[in-house]
Amino acid sequence: QVQLVESGGGLVQPGGSLRLSCAASGSIFNIYAMGWYRQAPEKQREFIALITSGGSTNYADSVKGRFTISRDNLKNTVYLQMNSLKPEDTAVYYCNAFGVVAGTDTPHHYWGQGTQVTVSS
Repeated sequence: QVQLVESGGGLVQPGGSLRLSCAASGSIFNIYAMGWYRQAPEKQREFIALITSGGSTNYADSVKGRFTISRDNLKNTVYLQMNSLKPEDTAVYYCNAFGVVAGTDTPHHYWGQGTQVTVSS
């Protein structure tokens, strides 16, 4: 019942910027936290950033100072502002939500379909 839809990916030059969005929809449910992960070709999926419903954030060392995560709780949407992009940032970026679907008490992780980010000149 939960849907996560990412958008904003694309091709950008090194040093450029890109802003990703992820909107959660479906039945009424409570989201405790939302975050971003990425997976480069032939590499494992890695954590990028997360933000709780209270606004606390956490970042991977590789993106700290360059990426900023934010959230609009009213819209159940999370954003990832990516600045000073490097070729190493090239990957499929996945949105994640940790929350409870209406009618249940156990929180689960939910994933979006992913959006491609390519940093190249």
